[in-house]
Amino acid sequence: MDEIQYMEELHQLLQNWRRDFHQNPEIGFMEMRTASIVASYLEDLGYKVHAGEEVMKREARMGVPEQDALDRHFEWARQNGADERWLERLKDGMTGVVGVLDTGRPGPVIAFRVDMDALEIQEELSPGHLPFDEGFSSVNENTMHACGHDGHTAIGMGLAKLLMEEKDSLNGVVKLIFQPAEEGTRGAKSMTEAGVVDDVDFFIATHIGTGVTARHVVAGNAGFLATTKMDVVFKGKAAHAGAAPNEGQNALVAASTAVLGLYGIPRHADGASRVNVGVLKAGSGRNIIAPLAFLQIETRGETSEVNEYIRAQALSILQGAAAMHQTEVDIQIVGEAVSSTPSESLVDIISEVATSSPYVDHVIPMSTQSAGSEDATYFMERVKERGGLATYTIIGTDLAAGHHHERFDYDEEVLLTGVDLLFRTAKALAAVKDEKECQE
Repeated sequence: MDEIQYMEELHQLLQNWRRDFHQNPEIGFMEMRTASIVASYLEDLGYKVHAGEEVMKREARMGVPEQDALDRHFEWARQNGADERWLERLKDGMTGVVGVLDTGRPGPVIAFRVDMDALEIQEELSPGHLPFDEGFSSVNENTMHACGHDGHTAIGMGLAKLLMEEKDSLNGVVKLIFQPAEEGTRGAKSMTEAGVVDDVDFFIATHIGTGVTARHVVAGNAGFLATTKMDVVFKGKAAHAGAAPNEGQNALVAASTAVLGLYGIPRHADGASRVNVGVLKAGSGRNIIAPLAFLQIETRGETSEVNEYIRAQALSILQGAAAMHQTEVDIQIVGEAVSSTPSESLVDIISEVATSSPYVDHVIPMSTQSAGSEDATYFMERVKERGGLATYTIIGTDLAAGHHHERFDYDEEVLLTGVDLLFRTAKALAAVKDEKECQE
């Protein structure tokens, strides 16, 4: 088989995987079907596969769905194509998977991270939306791959295939990290604290799209904001609003006071900062003092230090609003990510590698354009703290609509671009004796 035919067949395989995952999306910590398919495929290729408790620290997870939701989805996964060989190890929100390829020859430990989770969005189901037209739109109500993680998972599997086929020409160890719950920045911390990247010399996380033009590659993105996600419940006391309002403790007013205070937090001189209240639900009737109020809040900062400032101010305001109105407040941290800057020497290597790919026309070495927040930064910081190098690479593609939009879709040619770029990167890094050589 010549190279052109091989790559055409690989692209078909990538497309099939991507469309299957797109049709069967799973939100964070529920990626039981997806993760079981990944684990099974890696095992069949010959990887040493670790999953669940082996690669995740249970108590470090954030924003895990309720147990009854996890149990229901476990049964859904069982009935909808999950691989029974792995499913039991992936239950209860322990859906991380790591495939390890040890060449048996001295060399660096190289890690690639892709994510697997979908979003709680109802997909557009009308003509003109490719997944609908081609028959692979989501079968799960209010759940959709609207950010490209279906493609990331497919890219990771395609990379696994090429690496195993070329094992004899590689050195060292390659780890393929399939991470759950990136949305809401909830999953990476648990894998980091489980030690998944503690031995890693080179770490690369990958995303498609994010406004980068097709056939363009950003070798290092330094624009991610540190963030904290909070679920907040104010607990007051109901009373009749006409007959005895003085007997109530108004959770709605406490929450409203908190919202005004949050938007009044002074900005920080050392970098960009954000605060947003995305949800406020309260009350049960017009003549009832509201006993409960629920808020979803996030803070962000250009650096971890700036975010910590906004976070501390937010916590103070929430507690103060509760005290002002004689209510209680329960604050849960349901997601968090730190800031991280790519290692310049690794960015240089990927930039050079990308120029050799027939699927890349232009390389942007480093970008500081904000792309929101990403919890792959936990992996990056752990690797750098232990002397390794890390980066976050973006592979451009044309989008049908923006990320987190009900009509989100992308040109599937990016799948082949991603596999080719990461495979070439693996080969280049496998030839490096250690990270010090890279830095020199």
